[in-house]
Amino acid sequence: EVQLVESGGGLVQAGGSLRLSCAASGFIFDDYAIGWFRQAPGKEREGVACISNDDGMTNYADSVKGRFTIFSDNAKNTVYLQMNSLKPEDTAVYYCAADDRVGVLPLDFQWFPFADWGQGTQVTVSS
Repeated sequence: EVQLVESGGGLVQAGGSLRLSCAASGFIFDDYAIGWFRQAPGKEREGVACISNDDGMTNYADSVKGRFTIFSDNAKNTVYLQMNSLKPEDTAVYYCAADDRVGVLPLDFQWFPFADWGQGTQVTVSS
């Protein structure tokens, strides 16, 4: 059974940093792509970043390029999202998702129907 557990959310001031973690179990980590998504109240879910663990390719939403970095520790079966220069508009519940259909990932991650999802972690950025 695929399990994804997010952690690392919290309250931070604008301009600050947070690192989110997505701990994965129940599947062959190296064969999967992992995406980070977020959803703010009253808004649609937005793809933030994605990494393919088989080749290390990454992709980002334009809104976070240059501020967020996604990376994997394959030995720990964990994907991280390093978030710097945070803005109030980054406030949302952040989710990680996993899928082994890596043919079009990470390029088309924002529209891809990821099979498995974590429960989410809240990130709040105060102005």
